[in-house]
Amino acid sequence: MPTPENPGSMPDTERGYALHYLNHLSERLSQIDPDEVADLIRELELARTDGCTVFLAGNGGSAATASHMANDFGIGLHSAGSSAIRAVALTDNVPVMTAISNDVRYRNVFEDQLKVLYQTGDRFLAISASGNSPNLLAAAEWVKHKGGRVIGLVGFDGGVLKGLCDVVVHVRTPRGEYGPVEDAHMVLNHLVVTWFQGRSPCLGSTAATEI
Repeated sequence: MPTPENPGSMPDTERGYALHYLNHLSERLSQIDPDEVADLIRELELARTDGCTVFLAGNGGSAATASHMANDFGIGLHSAGSSAIRAVALTDNVPVMTAISNDVRYRNVFEDQLKVLYQTGDRFLAISASGNSPNLLAAAEWVKHKGGRVIGLVGFDGGVLKGLCDVVVHVRTPRGEYGPVEDAHMVLNHLVVTWFQGRSPCLGSTAATEI
């Protein structure tokens, strides 16, 4: 896949590029470690069983992913007749985010929300292509200091965030491939949600019993 660091040769037709991108994304998805995904599912199941909250956060496209995942973990599972995961996207309260960014600094935008909302047993799920966003690292370090557990969805080489996580799913790509990483993170969201629903309509079968 051509990147800003490695432009490579690009197909010169729309169809050719579509095939190129889809094949590349399929390759990246196939390299995800299923054991990491299984660990993610188990961690979220523990949070759901214990009635704990999963706080999600990201920047840019990953902020949108955090909001989408919180929706699917909560009302999505509930509407499907499954037990919901209590999930809050720290990206969704614009007044709070702008207050912290303006009055303190953007680095604190997630950490300071956790200082108000976090309770023992809650999880922090950080979503980042680079794994090096200062505000995510600050929040993860604060949760670790409180004895809490950090979940990560990362890309590229995993960055600093990968080393702070108790559970992590790493989408390995060259640095700069934001699109495929963000695509893969959304696939992981829907994989997890359909597992908790006990079925996958797109596959036409019930979820496998082995994790």
